[in-house]
Amino acid sequence: MTIDTHAHLNFNAYKDDVDEVVKKTLENDIWMVNVGSQYSTSKRAVEIAERYESGVYAAVGIHPIHLDTGLIKVKVDQEEIEFKTREEEFDYEKYKGLAKSPRVVAIGEIGLDYWYKPKTRIKLEQFKKKQKETFLEQLKLAKELNLPVIFHCRMAHNDLLQAIKEFDWPELRGVVHCFTGTWQDAQKYLEMGFYVGFNGIIFKFNVDEVIKNIPLDKMLIETDCPYLTPPISINQQYPHKSAVLRNEPIYLKYIVEKIAKIKNLTNKEIADITTQNARKLFKI
Repeated sequence: MTIDTHAHLNFNAYKDDVDEVVKKTLENDIWMVNVGSQYSTSKRAVEIAERYESGVYAAVGIHPIHLDTGLIKVKVDQEEIEFKTREEEFDYEKYKGLAKSPRVVAIGEIGLDYWYKPKTRIKLEQFKKKQKETFLEQLKLAKELNLPVIFHCRMAHNDLLQAIKEFDWPELRGVVHCFTGTWQDAQKYLEMGFYVGFNGIIFKFNVDEVIKNIPLDKMLIETDCPYLTPPISINQQYPHKSAVLRNEPIYLKYIVEKIAKIKNLTNKEIADITTQNARKLFKI
């Protein structure tokens, strides 16, 4: 068995066949954690998880690019949301209500994201301040409910690490998902006791050094589906070269294969240890 520790079957990409995808995933001995990015997708993740007795879990939280700062406009991703606006304020009590479901195993994905940002210095400072404040509020929720955290970080490792240090971080458990930082960045997270998650982005960014050096007992695997599909042969499954292959948890095997090759281990060894790690972190 393997565990996809970061999936988004709660996104619009699966609105027409989510139960079929879940069934196929479970039949392939893959469990999954569907991760929220705002209230609507967090709620949907919980609803999906509650339809199954085991193997399907949820995380709830507001992704930093969904935060209403009033300072930037972000292009709407129709794969992710079904409403006209993608921005919202963090409502502690609403998310707390969702997180009390026994199927919720983490608060996430939460963190800092500086990919879209204001151009002026003053607005940038306000933007970063708002993201940090909301991040810390969600860490507070994780601590109150004794849940691990799924960290999102893009172009902000130094600020994220500093924010975690300002919090009472020794009481936190969590994983830095979709890791693309340096080995030096990874070491700082490892020193704080966090796991590091890898997905299909390892085929795009060279993080081989991190994968080689990271202790096996601190590694998790994920797909981040419907995004970051590994480079598999589309033409074997689709008759048209222009077909776009939607990522799914069943493609987790390609992540396992690449990591096993880099670490000179068997696929089974990688699958087994990352499954143990996921069960330990998320208590599943």
